[in-house]
Parts: sequence; structure tokens; C-alpha cells
Amino acid sequence: MKKVILIPDSFKGTMSSSEICDIMRRVILSHFPEAEVLSVPVADGGEGSVDSFLQAMGGERVTLRVQGPYGEDVEAFYGRVPGDVAIIEMAAAAGLPMVGDNKHAEKTTTYGVGQLMAHALENGCTKMVVGLGGSATNDGGCGAAAALGAVFRDADGKAFVPVGETLENIASIDLSGMPERLREIPIVTMCDIDNPLCGPLGAAHVFAPQKGADEAMVERLDKGLLHMAEIVRRDLGVDITELHGAGAAGGMGGGMVAFFGGILQMGIETVLDTVGFDSLIKGADLVFSGEGKIDFQSLLGKVVIGVARRTKKAGVPLIAVVGDIGDNIGGAYDEGVSAIFSINRVAVPYKEARPRAKDDMALTIDNLMRFMKRMGFVQ
Repeated sequence: MKKVILIPDSFKGTMSSSEICDIMRRVILSHFPEAEVLSVPVADGGEGSVDSFLQAMGGERVTLRVQGPYGEDVEAFYGRVPGDVAIIEMAAAAGLPMVGDNKHAEKTTTYGVGQLMAHALENGCTKMVVGLGGSATNDGGCGAAAALGAVFRDADGKAFVPVGETLENIASIDLSGMPERLREIPIVTMCDIDNPLCGPLGAAHVFAPQKGADEAMVERLDKGLLHMAEIVRRDLGVDITELHGAGAAGGMGGGMVAFFGGILQMGIETVLDTVGFDSLIKGADLVFSGEGKIDFQSLLGKVVIGVARRTKKAGVPLIAVVGDIGDNIGGAYDEGVSAIFSINRVAVPYKEARPRAKDDMALTIDNLMRFMKRMGFVQ
């Protein structure tokens, strides 16, 4: 075995994608010391996304001062990877952990996220990848747009930066002050949910409660997002009311499309495109992927299936190493998964399995390597 690619998702609450890659790599090299092992830790758009891309591709971490969720001065960062691509995770400037117990979805802003984007643009980035996970906001991305020159005015013609509780005050939107170059570069938004902007399954009703909104505020936030969308449609000619994923990150999904001309894309597709997976896989003998549990939901396009679709086209086998295996996953094989193995070596509850997960992962990969050597996968 000469070349192996490792591209697992994290096992949420147990092992990060990077930790899994490290374990797999160590065990594989113990059996095939001359093999080329490429690690591509998967980022989901939330905390850790920048570091995952930097580990997979190299590059640099850029730090700067921006406005935090409540407009306070904070240190934030983004990544710059080869090709002058900026990797921005909104959690770095507007993340839920940044507010602690002071959760008020109606008052938080994405302005700092826009400042990160502006800095990357001013410093020559040719593409932006923006991750939407882990936000503390519900401003529809208005703050980020304002940081880049968008002007929101109320009924009296006064310019202001909308937050959740003031979305209903937007009377007009003017994007003419935004940099022209912003429209010239591709902006890809990592978005793994398909919630609409408004309604029972929208940003406010589904996500605002965990950001501090009570029932009355949820209703107000929902109405505010709907009002914003109506002004967006009138002034910008973009309809985001029925857009799948518009409700991500407090409506930031819709804002990325409306204000920045961005596209919403599944996280794994973004990762694969950004790291140049179709080129990396050339000459590979095997690909390892995995996730905490593979089940029927995985077939909707999560990490394992997203990778499998690419490996199938390339004719390279993919082994999924997972925590649990659910029912009705036969379709995974049709998508390109060659085999699925669980690391659960003993039948114990999750609470007991969690502390032994790293050892069990290593032992599972060791078992597979021993089998492959016995079956002739030798250099």
C-alpha cells in the first residue's frame, strides 16, 4: 500500500477529526512505514474550521481586532491557505461561547465577521470560504454586510446597523458602497442545514432559544427576518424566503446570498473542493473516512457519503470507520462505500465507551492493517 488518504469527520464529543487522523496515521505507518499518508481533517464550519483547513493545506492564521457579538473589542482570526483563499469561521467573531451566559439573540451582531471578510479582501484573497456554525446571532447577516459598506436605513432615512430586535426597522437597503471586488471573487458558505429563513423551521424558532430568546422574542425575531427578506426582495431583487439553508446561523445563510452573492454549499463539498481532493486522490490505494454514527441521515450527504461519491468516481475503495452503525444504511454501498466498521469492541453504554474510544480506534485500524497485509496489500 503506497498512498492512503484520511478524511474523517469528528466523533462529536469524543474525538476531533484531527485526533482521528493522527491515530489512523500512526497505526497505518506502523504496518506500512513507507506509505504516503495524507490527512484531511474535516471542518464543519464551526469552531476549529480554520485550524482544520490549515492542518490539511498549510497556510497562516491571521489575527486582528474586530467587534465581538455585542460590539466589544475582541481578538479574532481567519485562515489564509494556498491559492490566497480566506477561511473564515463566524464563530471566531460572533460565536455562542463568546457570550457565555449573557445570551441575547436579539442584540448580537455579525459585524465582526464582516470585518474579517473585509480584511481578507483588502489583503488580496481571491476566494472566501465562510463557515456558519456556532453563532450567537440572529441578525440575518446585516451586521457583516454593514461592515463591508452596506447601508440600512429606517423610515426616517437614518442609517443604522440592524440586530435581531431592529430588523423590523429596516426601510431600505443600499449595497452601492460595498467594494466592487467583493462581487468579483467567489464566496462559498459552508452550510449543512436546510432550514428556511422564517416560520416554524426557521432561524428564530429552531435556533434562537439556545441563544437566549424566550417565546415572545422568538416571534419578534421571526417577524424581523421576514421583514428583512421582503426589503431584500424589493431593493436587491433577491428572494431568500424559500431558500434552503437561509435560516443557518440566525439567518446568516440568507444574508450571505442576499448581500454578498455567495453560494450555500454542504460542508463536505466545500472541504473537498478547497483542498483539491480530486487531485489528491490520484494514485491513492485506499481512503479512510468516518463519523460518530452512520445511519439513514448520513445518506443525505454527510461526510462519509460526500467523500464516497468522489472516491467512487475515481475508482478508489473507501472504508468507513465509525462509532455506531444504524439501520437501513445499505444505500451507503451504492454511493461508493466499500466497507463499514464500528470501533465499538465491547457492548457498553456510550458513557463507558467514550473514554476508550481512542484506543478502540487504534485497535480497529490495527486489525484492518493486519488483514490487508495478510491479503496481499503490501508495498
